[in-house]
Amino acid sequence: MTETLLSFEESLERFDPAMGLEVHVELNTNSKMFCGCPTEFGAEPNTQVCPTCLGLPGAMPVVNRTGVESAIRIGLALNCRIAEWCRFARKNYFYPDMPKNFQTSQYDEPIAFEGFMDVDVDGETFRVEIERAHMEEDTGKSLHVGGATGRIHGADHSLVDYNRAGIPLIEIVTKPILGAREKAPQIAKAYVAQLRELIVALGVSDARMDQGSIRADVNLSLSPKGDGGLGTRTETKNVNSLRSVERAVRYEMQRHAAILAGGGSILQETRHWHEDTGITTSGREKSDAEDYRYFPEPDLVPVAPSREWVEELRGTLPENPTVKRARLQAEWGYSDLEMRDTVGAGALALVEQTIAAGASPQAARKWWLSELARRANDTETDIAALGVGPADVAAVQALVDAGTINDKLARQVFEGLYAGEGSPEEIVAARGLAIVSDDGALGAAVDSAIAANPDVADKIRDGKVAAAGALIGAVMKEMRGQADAGRVRELILEKLTPAG
Repeated sequence: MTETLLSFEESLERFDPAMGLEVHVELNTNSKMFCGCPTEFGAEPNTQVCPTCLGLPGAMPVVNRTGVESAIRIGLALNCRIAEWCRFARKNYFYPDMPKNFQTSQYDEPIAFEGFMDVDVDGETFRVEIERAHMEEDTGKSLHVGGATGRIHGADHSLVDYNRAGIPLIEIVTKPILGAREKAPQIAKAYVAQLRELIVALGVSDARMDQGSIRADVNLSLSPKGDGGLGTRTETKNVNSLRSVERAVRYEMQRHAAILAGGGSILQETRHWHEDTGITTSGREKSDAEDYRYFPEPDLVPVAPSREWVEELRGTLPENPTVKRARLQAEWGYSDLEMRDTVGAGALALVEQTIAAGASPQAARKWWLSELARRANDTETDIAALGVGPADVAAVQALVDAGTINDKLARQVFEGLYAGEGSPEEIVAARGLAIVSDDGALGAAVDSAIAANPDVADKIRDGKVAAAGALIGAVMKEMRGQADAGRVRELILEKLTPAG
């Protein structure tokens, strides 16, 4: 069912948005949070399980030290206070992908709290306050078979894979973000992008949204303009791309506004985001904290990181993202607008890695913000999930620099990369894209162009060398863009201008 939306502009004329973001980060530990099972992505279903993560009677959990260390480093990087003493709790609810019928999490005693992250949107800095970052375990994964949507409604049957159950998670929860107004969707996207960038820099997760190792829940509410309060919120679950974070905020703002403007009320519920249609649909009525019947986990000892350990971990933190961007901008020679566009496209880390692989700063930016950004937009895909990596882009530019191909031919190489046809060098060879610099073949094409354009040839003979451009264009067309344009120009002038 298609829901009525108010225009984005009219929504802002009548209401103020408040949003909160909950980002779940799967850690890249070798074993699960409370047992020794491996965490490899993509393994055969239910092959990475044991009595502990399956919740069998008598199985006892043990905390993963590396998971705690990663949680502390994330908290420090987000300017959080680190608890001197905290403990785990049981979050009770029945769901097929929860083999224990509870999730081991943290409730009123998170390991990290009261932090912040500054994000830049259109040259303006917004401070996003962090309420908490806490440790928990991931759930299993349900697969609903049959039906048209992949959801449980309409499915013939469901399957459950418990490989993911027990994988360490850090949930990072913001305080309500107020005053964002028309920039709310952009701020949400920028925050998740910068958070993902920070997580990758910390080395605690690969933060791949396409594989679910970082997922965002978008909480949104509206209140009458100028009211200053908080309205009834909805929570859009498991949004798995930066583009979709922005779109989900915008959509929910317009949906809420239409309901409120029509005199209706918002149901506090979870919502599902649909990537293909760009809409949300109702999930289930949202439970409040008391409905989960939290109580301290009796089988796990409290976590009490020493101040010496915390300070030791502080020394391992990567460069602050804001400081790093300023440094990279100076090193690369980018203008403010160029840097802003690079960050806005979610391509900063990709450009940095492409430069590290050998491309110049301008070349790296050119490909990521033109060819690859266009492809991401056309296919509604995150730029980082195109299947083309920084090493590929640097290799394409190396072929351009070597004179093997030109920029036009390079775009055909990218088409081959999207299609999985091999490395850039293999694609050039297989598609026959290399520039022709052989004087024999070029000379024949030049002679043909001169014969077909005698008036242009006469102008060049009369000293109007600029007219050579028309003949060069004719040769390039005949040779499908694969001629060495510089050598073509030399041959034309050799043939049409007197020596000496």
